[in-house]
Amino acid sequence: MDNQVRTLVVDDEKGVRFFLEETLRREGYDVTSASSGEDALDRLRDTPFDLVMLDLRLGGRTDGLRVLEAIRWRWPETVVIILTGHGSMESALTAIREGVDGYLLKPVEPQEVRHTVAEALERRRQRARVHQTQEDKQVLEVGPFRVDTEKHLVTMDGQPLDLTPQEWSLLVHLIENRQKVLTPEELVRVVREYEPEDLYEARQIIKWYVHRLRRKVEPKPSKPRYILNVRGVGYTFGG
Repeated sequence: MDNQVRTLVVDDEKGVRFFLEETLRREGYDVTSASSGEDALDRLRDTPFDLVMLDLRLGGRTDGLRVLEAIRWRWPETVVIILTGHGSMESALTAIREGVDGYLLKPVEPQEVRHTVAEALERRRQRARVHQTQEDKQVLEVGPFRVDTEKHLVTMDGQPLDLTPQEWSLLVHLIENRQKVLTPEELVRVVREYEPEDLYEARQIIKWYVHRLRRKVEPKPSKPRYILNVRGVGYTFGG
């Protein structure tokens, strides 16, 4: 991405749209706006955006979470930053699990917008650079697991595991760091490329991914053997 970041602002409040448009245009971004979820989906159907600023509490038939799902399905590399109010933090946590790159709590100041957007775009650039240099990764075998990072494949007892990108990242990071206890904050950064506000938020986010992953890799998810919780600290791999 260069300075002409193609940006879509989605908010049903005219004043908020104008504020975000002007703030981002001053940074040199190419900004388009949508006033509803339906309008956003129309614009996203055929146009790839580098950045989407998305209000979760949109009026009309299509809310922000529905727009987010469409972005992640159609344009998975797009940077998404959500805007939310105090009363919609549960929706914000759901959105973070779906794959956002940052969030802003309304009302926001121009500096907050600039800082959050710049950090999210830089993380995405770094991810792209890492992806380009992964041709010499080794195959790792631990217990019943075999990890082939070049083929992006994990097998268990010889059978391929059907993992989402987030579940893949979580399992591989745990296996690669199996001698360590990893904090919820670190795991959220690995899985979501997102910096949690505090330990509570990190725990809320990561436990959802741990629950889903255990259902796929543990013989008895209620009595895990591989993805172990270290009370008060975090998680470790027990394979």
